[in-house]
Amino acid sequence: MKGIIIAILGGAFITLQGVANARISEDIGTWQTATVTHLTGFIMTLFILVFMKDQTWKRVKHVKPLYLTGGTLGAIIIFSNVTAIQRIGVTLSIAALLIAQLSLTFIIEMNGWFGIKKKRMGQSQYIGIMMMIVGVVILIL
Repeated sequence: MKGIIIAILGGAFITLQGVANARISEDIGTWQTATVTHLTGFIMTLFILVFMKDQTWKRVKHVKPLYLTGGTLGAIIIFSNVTAIQRIGVTLSIAALLIAQLSLTFIIEMNGWFGIKKKRMGQSQYIGIMMMIVGVVILIL
């Protein structure tokens, strides 16, 4: 249950961040917004890390170099999210984002990519994704 609550909070914060970033972008530009967002995020996480006195970050040398490029994806995420919100609005942007995210995670789990345990997907999972897509199409109409 705790994981679901954290996931719901994360989803809410993704939406709030997207809206805030779209507003910031109107004043300073999209890539500048991505820079500011990553900088403030870095400062906040560094503060939390120091406050918690968690030393596990020192094991970073054991992480595969490919996975250390995740922050680069964050810049692309912010750019695409800000641009989409400005062009098609918050609701449709987040709906499309969720469908893309769910579809890719579905494919990742189905194939066992990135060391994720391979899962067999059933008809109900396919129907669920199709229902989300239909819901977005209804939003567009």
